[in-house]
Amino acid sequence: MATVSATSVNFGASLKPCFNNYRKTDGTLALNMVRVVWTKNVYPSLRTSRFNVCCAAKPETVQKVCEIVKKQLALSDEIELTPESKFAALGADSLDTVEIVMGLEEEFDISVEEESSQNITTVQEAADLIEKLVQKKEG
Repeated sequence: MATVSATSVNFGASLKPCFNNYRKTDGTLALNMVRVVWTKNVYPSLRTSRFNVCCAAKPETVQKVCEIVKKQLALSDEIELTPESKFAALGADSLDTVEIVMGLEEEFDISVEEESSQNITTVQEAADLIEKLVQKKEG
């Protein structure tokens, strides 16, 4: 009876896998990947339509961000905000987003760099950035 187990690995054109073959005492052939070697002076790129990293900000931070967003955008109390709420979907333009960031800076006593503020599009992203900056400030 033969047993086959495999792991599929795809390599880009610039990578060359190097394998070791050896026979086990039971006569089966083992194939182990030892290393991956660059064949050119290029580096592979990760291409993805969406890359999401979640720092899981504290619920109280998310709630405070929701309050500030509602205040800055003059949203009614009936509008339910979630961590996934997008500022643009709530009617915010770029100036509104800047005002939201300024409100967050004031509330949490932090300073958000312009480069970072341009990447904030949701409540969760804002809360995660705040957590990161507060930890950096305290640490």
